[in-house]
Amino acid sequence: MNFEHAPSTNRQIARAAGTVMFALVISNLTGLLRQILVAGAFGTQADIDAFNAANRVSETLFTLIAGGALASAFIPVFTSLITHEKRRAAWKLASSVANLILIALILAGILAAIFAPWIVRNILAPGFVDNPAQEQLTVTLLRLMLPSAILFGLSGLLMGVLNSNRIFFIPALAPAMYQLGMIFGLIVLVPYMGIYGLAWGVVIGAALHLGLQIPYLFRLQGKYYPTFGLDDPAVHEVVRLLLPRLFGVAVVQLNFWINTRIASRLTEGSLTGIVIAFALMLVPQAAIAQSVAIAAMPTFSAQVALGKLDQMRSSLAASLRGVLYLSVPASFGLILLRQPIIELLYQRGEFNERSTQLVAWALLWFTVGLVSHSLVEVLARAFYALHDTRTPVLVGVAAMSLNVLLSFAFTALFAQIGWMPHGGLALANSVATSIEMGGLLVLMRGKLNGLEGRSIVIGALKAFIAGGIIFGLLWIWLALTNGSPVWLVALGGVVIGALVYGILLLVMGVREMRELVDAVLRRINFR
Repeated sequence: MNFEHAPSTNRQIARAAGTVMFALVISNLTGLLRQILVAGAFGTQADIDAFNAANRVSETLFTLIAGGALASAFIPVFTSLITHEKRRAAWKLASSVANLILIALILAGILAAIFAPWIVRNILAPGFVDNPAQEQLTVTLLRLMLPSAILFGLSGLLMGVLNSNRIFFIPALAPAMYQLGMIFGLIVLVPYMGIYGLAWGVVIGAALHLGLQIPYLFRLQGKYYPTFGLDDPAVHEVVRLLLPRLFGVAVVQLNFWINTRIASRLTEGSLTGIVIAFALMLVPQAAIAQSVAIAAMPTFSAQVALGKLDQMRSSLAASLRGVLYLSVPASFGLILLRQPIIELLYQRGEFNERSTQLVAWALLWFTVGLVSHSLVEVLARAFYALHDTRTPVLVGVAAMSLNVLLSFAFTALFAQIGWMPHGGLALANSVATSIEMGGLLVLMRGKLNGLEGRSIVIGALKAFIAGGIIFGLLWIWLALTNGSPVWLVALGGVVIGALVYGILLLVMGVREMRELVDAVLRRINFR
């Protein structure tokens, strides 16, 4: 990243981002291992379609009440209290929020369990009505996995508390524990319980996700208060920030539900195809954008609390350039290498060639929006740090509303021209997210009276020029290795693309690349 204007804060973000990125890579690798085992055990059959549909309810409850929405509202307020040495008020706030989300998730879970058959038949997966066994399986799995939402809710709050105290590695590693719980379910429980073993793995993984962070919470020596904080101004501020963000997240989740609903009416395996493809797209997005965004948000929040908006502008511009340099080559490489990568990772057991085609087709259209997804991740966090959840929510609601319309339109269009319709769902997501990214970028530029736009544009041009060269190189690589073992095609393409891209950035004089090389050489004592 560029450290010209705010060297200490930008280096702090860069170091924290590196730490988070390392942990997220571990989490993503365990997630890939879990996906490989799931694909081998269930392929793209009806049982796993039922599981993916049922898991949508628990994920929605967690995301709405205690996921990204809560973090974006909680971290700025909690960080502000810590920055001004109001630790008692900070811990009282954390206790109040924990108590509130616990009650809310328990009540929501009870209602979801009671109305599970109606939810599945009328909202979530009406396409399963022609298969009563699959419909009933979805209902049972939905009820079984609901406790995970409560565990994830508390764990999500802990992640915000630890991140606000500059503890990044353990929260970023927590998703790996969730994946390990599911892997346990796959290896130990599935042979005896079938798809129910995977559902139990979700609950076990959620418990591990929470359990990993609890010891580090105790190290902060915080105090628990048995209160809901209904008269606490800090709680009121969290609620004020949360409500518009909650609405925005609800619209995003509604979009996921609509995609699930549409996919349930398509060819068997379409739902699982878009789920696996979206998860694959999120691997580089998480390692690149989430690591930078998670590391940067406490710094952004502290800069806002101290009134140092010039430093925030510099830090945000540096973060965006860093994301561009990493996400552009990742998108180009994933577009070309998607098929051999999917074959290498998944094609075994019940996951056959047809399954590969289903996932590869959706991944193509999801990857078109990888750069936009990555930039949105950082831009949204910058708005939240400014205590502005309204702006990104309004932009997000507009984009996701467009996404819903495009999902129906592109699905019908793809079917009409003879393409697999579920690819239209992925393209709709990419188009809507790109529009969202453009809107946030323009509005943030106005909010901060500039955004070092020239440096961002130059960085983007360099990234796309180098990425274009890599695209051509990988195209030649695929032609030369046609018929070669899939591991050679996939891994060789990744290694060659990464090395050549790094060299190109050095030749172009990209400061971020030179600083990375210097840091590595210092670490291994060559300098």
